[in-house]
Amino acid sequence: MSRKAHGQVRRSQVITTWGPGALLDLPRYSVIIGGLDTWPRTSDLEEIVELRLASKLQVMTGVAMPRLYAPPADSTDPRESKKGIGVWRFPEWFVVQEQGGTDAREGSRRLVHRKALDDRGKFDGRQVVPTRFVRGCPRGHVDDLNWRWFVHGPDDNCRRQLWLDERGTSGDLADLVVRCECGRSRAMHEATDLGNNPLGSCRGARPWLGRYSEEDCQLPSRLLIRTAANAYFPQVVSVLSLPDRGTAVQAVVRELWDDLQIVETLADLAFLKKKPRVAEKLALFDDEEVLEAIRAAKSGKDEERPVKRVELEALLAAPEGFGDDVPIDPDFHARRLPDVAWRHSSRSDGIEDVIQLHRLREVLALSGFTRFEAVTPDIHGEYESDVERAQLALEPQWFPAVENRGEGVFIQLRTAAVKSWLERPGVQQRLDHLATGHKRWMEDRKSQRLFPGGPYVLLHTLSHLLIQSLSMRCGYPASSIRERIYAEEDAQGFGILLYTGSPDAEGTLGGLVQEARHIETHLIHALRMGALCSNDPICAYHYPGESMEGRWLHGSACHGCALVAETSCEMRNDYLDRALVVPVLGVADAAFFGAAE
Repeated sequence: MSRKAHGQVRRSQVITTWGPGALLDLPRYSVIIGGLDTWPRTSDLEEIVELRLASKLQVMTGVAMPRLYAPPADSTDPRESKKGIGVWRFPEWFVVQEQGGTDAREGSRRLVHRKALDDRGKFDGRQVVPTRFVRGCPRGHVDDLNWRWFVHGPDDNCRRQLWLDERGTSGDLADLVVRCECGRSRAMHEATDLGNNPLGSCRGARPWLGRYSEEDCQLPSRLLIRTAANAYFPQVVSVLSLPDRGTAVQAVVRELWDDLQIVETLADLAFLKKKPRVAEKLALFDDEEVLEAIRAAKSGKDEERPVKRVELEALLAAPEGFGDDVPIDPDFHARRLPDVAWRHSSRSDGIEDVIQLHRLREVLALSGFTRFEAVTPDIHGEYESDVERAQLALEPQWFPAVENRGEGVFIQLRTAAVKSWLERPGVQQRLDHLATGHKRWMEDRKSQRLFPGGPYVLLHTLSHLLIQSLSMRCGYPASSIRERIYAEEDAQGFGILLYTGSPDAEGTLGGLVQEARHIETHLIHALRMGALCSNDPICAYHYPGESMEGRWLHGSACHGCALVAETSCEMRNDYLDRALVVPVLGVADAAFFGAAE
């Protein structure tokens, strides 16, 4: 392996697309991005401080008190040394750029190992290119194909020349045959037959961590196209830098614990608040949230709360105003718009409040990755601590992260309206269909995941429709507007945060946040778009539990209406159904909003 290769990617892409373990084509080489051990020393990197995110990573990965560092920046100063991220050349098998074979219609190219190349990286003066076929497993391991074993089996020691025959022009596996000069051959499409284990067992190879980094693994190896989308699925954890009221309450409760430890009821709390010191410290908080913090402290569970629960509480605590005051916090500045500024008709009766986020900071950290199958966080933004993920270093002590600064709009639905909507028979019947599709998806994937519930599917679909409407007027493309869905039934909070941000600037231009004043117009436009899809009636009549094409997690949703760029969606375009938002063909009684005007 070699690390003498040069190329560039954006710092944010190191977190979301080409992090350690990702396969990448550079101008001259095919490489795998090196682990954190190949990065510059942490003293040469920019540290990002976000304690709440570090705490989440500690719970997920078991790394004690992890720190966050940004990927190295590309210095424009020629006097500074270039300190970048290491890469390893991968794969180590190549095909020779030549034409030949016994049939004029057939193209044959030799398969050669890196050790057969000369100092210039050529084979007998001919150019070579890396093979596009490697093998891997869902745990993130990746390795070269054992081509000789694939053709001859485990009991043959033949070392004669291997050829890759192309018996067509499509490049499809059905047109490819691996042939040895001894006469043995095998079709490449057989490599996808997992039942016969054609590629052997995974040997736990982790080339991004260097030599001798294998770990025990006996899963069947699976054929992997190194440039395919399923070759790398990063597990990215993100939080918004928002004031954490829960943490503030807990801090005050701990400070007053000598007094508050005897509190069991609101009456006990009222009695203790007769002390001036206690009353002064608790003046900023409601009695209910103080009592909840006291009970959490007694149970030992006052430290860990879901990511989105904290964010929702901070958003809902935003004061009313127009955002004209000077922000004190450079990372967060939010104001609740007065109703008269945005509500103009009964069409928006289902919306409780609209909040403008004039300043917003998001921190994203890469915790690991998988291959073949993506692992998504739950609706609360949390990954399970026991989820399989490939490590970024032999002994990780820190994690790569980036911060985005920007703006956003938060739309809160009326809690009473959501609960009333859930009780309707038509809604319950529709949710039963979606839950059946979810069950079929788990059976098909042999996976376990909780159904997110009706409020989440409603909010998620409405979010996608609003993204498409907002992008027409806010000045940002739909692919740069991201979503965060808050379906906190326990906290009685239901809302959508639509935001945009950039890692290369102090903020954005304000086009999105100003559209909050026109949110009712965008809602009407979104409902009109959602009522009729260009693929109706096929899209509207789709039932996930009876899906012939395997779209188990979609109701009335397709690329013609509700699906958006995956850079915008937090759930990989799953759990969408227009019928829960607005009446569609064949389903008129499950919509939260009435018929589009």
